[in-house]
Amino acid sequence: MNKLALVFLLVMAQACAQKTYTGNLDQLGKFPSKLKEVSGLEVTPNGNIWVIEDSGNKGQIYKVDKDGNIKKSLKIDHAKNRDWEDLTVDTEGNLYIGDFGNNKNAREDLVIYKVPHDEMGKKEPNAYKIEFTYPQQKDFPPKKDSLYFDTEGFFHLNDHLYIFTKNRTRPYSGKTLIYRVPDKEGEYEAEFLGALFLCGDQDHCSVTSVDISPDGKTIALLSYGFAFLLTDFSTPDFTKSSIKIIDLQTGTQIESICFYNNNTLLIADEENNHGGRKLYELKLD
Repeated sequence: MNKLALVFLLVMAQACAQKTYTGNLDQLGKFPSKLKEVSGLEVTPNGNIWVIEDSGNKGQIYKVDKDGNIKKSLKIDHAKNRDWEDLTVDTEGNLYIGDFGNNKNAREDLVIYKVPHDEMGKKEPNAYKIEFTYPQQKDFPPKKDSLYFDTEGFFHLNDHLYIFTKNRTRPYSGKTLIYRVPDKEGEYEAEFLGALFLCGDQDHCSVTSVDISPDGKTIALLSYGFAFLLTDFSTPDFTKSSIKIIDLQTGTQIESICFYNNNTLLIADEENNHGGRKLYELKLD
């Protein structure tokens, strides 16, 4: 095979891999003004929808309905909101709060708070700390071409929390790094699982939230304007997944995603100059 033919095949393979589909977000409701910066969203096994806000906001979790109305708020005891960025839940209903937002890649106090399901009925639920570090990060912050250690998305699966980092590299590499830590209280060095290339557009390809479907067959990664659906993977190696890219056709700051069921995603955005502060539904084919 000559070089020209090889280049053509590589270009065609890349084009096929990056085929983009169109998604239609259906607005369900709008959050009240006190929830301008919803950064994490999750549905517990009993069907309750919980949301959090990121840095500069209270260390509280909010139960909302599908219209975006607040039904309950709980202050998490012994938990400070340094930069809460995502929520996930396990099959027993234990809730996990990812306090791992790290815009400048300078934090050395990354933590995930575990709120036991039997604490959720209390006014101020207690939380346990899962503290962790990234073994690849040696400098705080690292050089611009190594800014991989901001994080806004994770999910729970089989006694582990899987973490997908938000890429802030310059020049932009298009990769998210994947790690995991145990779901139990303690201090850990996160286990590095690999890097996943999403796409090369720094405005649309950095992960802002992650979730896995109830049946464990699909992982949804959210970015600004796009959703990436990962299928055909083998745990814990997600780097060889099939990836479907969905253009959500929105210019708002979408920050949160979760599965409502195996075929339906809930998505929330923060309020900015383009609108936002809304809760959406996306039906999957």
